[in-house]
Amino acid sequence: MLKISPGARISTMADIEDSVRGSVIDIEEGVTIDSFVKIKPAGGTGDVLIGAGTTINSGVAIYSGNGVSIGKRCAIAANCTFAPVNHEYNSTDKPITEQGFRPSRGGVIVEDDVWIGANAVLLDGTILRKGCIVGAGTVVRSEIPANAICVGIPARVISYRGEASEKSVPLTVGA
Repeated sequence: MLKISPGARISTMADIEDSVRGSVIDIEEGVTIDSFVKIKPAGGTGDVLIGAGTTINSGVAIYSGNGVSIGKRCAIAANCTFAPVNHEYNSTDKPITEQGFRPSRGGVIVEDDVWIGANAVLLDGTILRKGCIVGAGTVVRSEIPANAICVGIPARVISYRGEASEKSVPLTVGA
């Protein structure tokens, strides 16, 4: 079921699929979704919730899987992937594509006021606490504390917002 607020701005070149399994895609007031964004119910019956005032830039892919919850006033840069599902692969007697999915690690949860840099990948079990920043190209598969700045594969915390340090370097996280 698609629930799109009349105050959301969605590019005509975005692709938001309706669910055939009952997943809800709920896009709140003031959300901006750019061209070439793909929101697809796939890999489970989780819902996709996008909070008020969030901006999602070009090329982002969001799969419903075990659920995606994005808070209010978040900034998501180009080409990020939200993949809240894991394929089963243990049997060597069947192709991976016939083995279904592993149990959920909790989906993907993004709290309010989070900035996710270009090309970041958020996997099942990701929790981004309020105010954190995810650097460009980072792969997240766990919980990142509030106001933390994380980078790398896998993600690691390098500092926190508001920390003043002589060692601080400019952080490039994407537009």
